[in-house]
Amino acid sequence: MALAIRRANSADAGALARIGAETFTLTFGHLYRPEDLAAFLAESHSEAAYSALLADPRYGVWLLEDGAGSDGTRVAGFAVAGPCSLPHPDVAATDGELKRLYLLPDVQNGGWGGRLFDEAIGWLQREGRRRIWISVWSENFGAQRFYGRHGFAKVAEYEFPVGEQRDIEFMYRRDAG
Repeated sequence: MALAIRRANSADAGALARIGAETFTLTFGHLYRPEDLAAFLAESHSEAAYSALLADPRYGVWLLEDGAGSDGTRVAGFAVAGPCSLPHPDVAATDGELKRLYLLPDVQNGGWGGRLFDEAIGWLQREGRRRIWISVWSENFGAQRFYGRHGFAKVAEYEFPVGEQRDIEFMYRRDAG
C-alpha cells in the first residue's frame, strides 16, 4: 500500500473525527465504561473539535493516508501539534506540545509513526528549537520508549479525564538545548 503524509486542511475535519475516534477506541476503548468513552469522544474527537483545531493557526495537523479506502483514500493515522496546555508549572507560553499521534494497527511498526512525529516536531521547531512536551498514558510503555529514544524524559504525572474516569498520564519534556 502506498502511504503518504500531508498537512490537513479544513475539509479534513470529518476524516479526523473518524480516525481520532477509531484509533482512540482501538487503543484505549476497553479501559472505559461506554458512557465515559462516548462523552470523551463527543468532546475531543468530534468534527467540531477538529474544525476548531484546523482553523487555529497555532495548531498543525497531519494525515497519514493510503489507497485502501472505498473512495481510493483511507486515513490510517494522524498527528496534532500546538501550544502546550499541560498542567505543569514549568510550561511557558513558547513551549510546544505533540498532542496526538495515532495510527491504525495495520500501519504500525513500519516507520510511519516516526515520520508523523518528525513532521509535527519539525513544524513545532520551525522558528528554532524550543521546549516540547508530550503526554503519555502511564501504561503505554511502547510510546514511552519511543519518546525516550527521541530525547524526551518524564518530568511529572497528572490525571487525564475520560468521562468520569481519571487516568494517570505521564508528562514528558525535551528541552530546547
